[in-house]
Amino acid sequence: MTTMRAWRRTHLGTEADRATFRTLHSASLASPALRRGLTAESAERSIRHLRSLLGTPAMALTDTATALAWDGTGAHHRDQTDALVTATLERGATRVFDRPDLACGDSGCPVRTAVVSPLVVEERIVGTLQAFAPYSTAGLARAADEVATWVSGQLELAELDASRTRAIEAEVRALRAQISPHFIYNSLGAIASFVRTDPDRARELLLEFADFTRYSFRSHGDFTTLAEELRSVERYLLLEQARFGDRLTVTLSIAPEVLPVAVPFLCIQPLVENAVRHGLANVEGAGHVRIVALDRGQECVIEVEDDGVGEDPERVRRALAGDTALDSVGLGNVDSRLRNTFGDDFGLVVETAPGAGTKVIVRVPKFAPGVQP
Repeated sequence: MTTMRAWRRTHLGTEADRATFRTLHSASLASPALRRGLTAESAERSIRHLRSLLGTPAMALTDTATALAWDGTGAHHRDQTDALVTATLERGATRVFDRPDLACGDSGCPVRTAVVSPLVVEERIVGTLQAFAPYSTAGLARAADEVATWVSGQLELAELDASRTRAIEAEVRALRAQISPHFIYNSLGAIASFVRTDPDRARELLLEFADFTRYSFRSHGDFTTLAEELRSVERYLLLEQARFGDRLTVTLSIAPEVLPVAVPFLCIQPLVENAVRHGLANVEGAGHVRIVALDRGQECVIEVEDDGVGEDPERVRRALAGDTALDSVGLGNVDSRLRNTFGDDFGLVVETAPGAGTKVIVRVPKFAPGVQP
């Protein structure tokens, strides 16, 4: 028992161990706020933890014009931060400011010097980190510069996250624009054909069409549940069956365990539309579309298969690469969004050949960080 206590004191309780833990812990507490970008809110939420990294009496975080947050003593110096920002922007590098720049009538104030380091995102200064202390040292200047570099890295990641979000939103807008005008025209035409012969069915189809378009053009959320996505697919297929009649048969086999799984919005419907348009529209006689959702442990596997004309694998490769010259509704778009969301291991798998039909396989993890409907 004595040996165990001695081991703990020697290997787990050294001052270096504790200092390392405190540093990492403070950084981990500041990181989530900074990953939202440099705003007054993120500055207020992170500045206390950043100041603990340097151990200075006071700290300010600013944008390129004025202070966003102050933490520590000497808050009457906050009005002086604007001038420090301007001087630092002119040089574009870490600067040290002494008493002449920080006039103060309080003889007991610990703020007598400031080390100001720029915060840089994509080679553009977006703000400053200002560390205030009784006197300046080379060690404080180096430490402030290192902390500012780390903060800049977090802000750079925030910008990448924002760029990724904007790209995904643009891809969804593009996908909406690709929803076939022919489908809309043909659906309304099919509904109109039932107005006199079967008005009840016409009314039901019109409600399905309204629900389909409402879902497809909704403005909230990058993700949805598989259940919601499949409900939209069913509405789409009901409208297509009204057009094709007995020529189109559909089989769905869905494991109930995977219905709550979060998936990118509009990631299945375009694949089904491709199956109908390219797999069946040019086939004589009846065609069959099969949709399967399987529970595979940590993953959900969705298969969309048709027994239509098939496709040249080279054209599929080009479609997945984003070749806009091809008439393929959203294949590359869906593949790109799946990879951006879950990683390159989760891109589409397409099995096809001329005359052999087409199967598209989608794999998504049941749980992924940051992916919620």
